[in-house]
Amino acid sequence: MSKDSKNRGGKSQPTSSSARKIATVMLIVAAFALVIYLGLRKRGNRLDAFAKCLAVKQAKMYGAYWCPHCADQKEMFESSFRHVPYVECGVPGSRDEAQVCKDAGIKHFPTWEFFGGERQEGTLALQALSTKTGCSLP
Repeated sequence: MSKDSKNRGGKSQPTSSSARKIATVMLIVAAFALVIYLGLRKRGNRLDAFAKCLAVKQAKMYGAYWCPHCADQKEMFESSFRHVPYVECGVPGSRDEAQVCKDAGIKHFPTWEFFGGERQEGTLALQALSTKTGCSLP
């Protein structure tokens, strides 16, 4: 075998140690991604039952997309907010109020309405919502 054929053969095949290093790095990255995904999924779902209970107890939040207090209230629920009965009072492209909210007499955001028509304005702690509705927190 000539020197040229040895060099060509050596350059065209990756070394097994390089392949192992790449595979190890890929496995570590995949493991971290899985841990992060499962952690976020678990954290986001921990309030699902509470949010669903609010719906059963007929609690409803009126808010507006441009309202920072409404954003704070939504963040308290994390991804579980999708289960909370919510009425959007903002009209896209303006600071006008949607007719449904005008008809309901909503003046401030957020406004929570509970069974029987009682309302509370402002951002409410989850514990306050729990006390008001009887829904237990995790």
